[in-house]
Amino acid sequence: MSHLIQKLATFLSMIMALAPPCLSSMTTGSGYLYPQFYDRSCPRAQEIVKSVVSNAVAREARMAASLLRLHFHDCFVKGCDGSLLLDSTGRIVSEKRSNPNRNSARGFEVIDEIKSALEKECPHTVSCADILALAARDSTVLAGGPSWEVPLGRRDSRGASLSGSNNDIPAPNNTFETILTKFKRQGLDLVDMVALSGSHTIGNARCTSFRQRLYNQTGNGKPDTTLDPSYAAQLRGRCPRSGGDQNLFFLDYVTPVHFDNSYFKNLLAYKGLLSSDQVLVTKSRESMALVKEYAGSNQLFFEQFAKSMVKMGSISPLTGSKGEVRKSCRKVNSY
Repeated sequence: MSHLIQKLATFLSMIMALAPPCLSSMTTGSGYLYPQFYDRSCPRAQEIVKSVVSNAVAREARMAASLLRLHFHDCFVKGCDGSLLLDSTGRIVSEKRSNPNRNSARGFEVIDEIKSALEKECPHTVSCADILALAARDSTVLAGGPSWEVPLGRRDSRGASLSGSNNDIPAPNNTFETILTKFKRQGLDLVDMVALSGSHTIGNARCTSFRQRLYNQTGNGKPDTTLDPSYAAQLRGRCPRSGGDQNLFFLDYVTPVHFDNSYFKNLLAYKGLLSSDQVLVTKSRESMALVKEYAGSNQLFFEQFAKSMVKMGSISPLTGSKGEVRKSCRKVNSY
């Protein structure tokens, strides 16, 4: 009898080892995502992603922000399914052509490099959607930000949505209510919105993204009254009324390549670069209270940012037999 009990216990322990760990998994409408997803099928997956991202950020510090942004722009369109990475084909119109991505989304060659390395290590195993999620976490850490366990197990879509990319991603000139509505549509709340906006502590924006604040914010030919005048004067030096559309400006002029809470301090000083940043202080008491909390505590910001990134990374993933694992992140598999 004791022998049978021992065999049963061994069998049960094997079943538990194969099951996704409840404490660190994210239950989604499509199934489970959990950090240990590749522990058996591709044990070095996370190590390989981190290595390639580290080299890319070492070559160009700005790449950290670019890779983080790719994950955000992917998840807000059709869920976190790698749809952003697809190039246009006869039946696919790439999301790279959308207003939020055209001439600004970048880092695709880094994702290609990661995918190539993973295909050599463990062919047809690690999805492009999971690569985006891991690269976003690693980029944040390399820039000095928080770390978190990334739930894994996403699969890749076989299509893209240009209209979704144009309509669902918050724009620099959207109103506070429009931005909040776009977040809520994804199952994210005001806390997530403010915390995730903190990713603008690194990266750049083009002149065309905020020019209206300098010259014609409300259509009356006058600058935005919520923008510090001395800061506005500096910006006008390289962002004229016409021309210079692609000139780049730091989103956080204080610590532009370091992930910290200075972004929120800038907002309180009315030195947020984008209108979509500054409205967090000027259009909502609740969001302003959160901005003040994060400006006062780097630790509090880091903790919430990590939570909100896990939540965002779990928007409508494809799991199980849905979608596919692409061999190339730029095109669907041919069968």
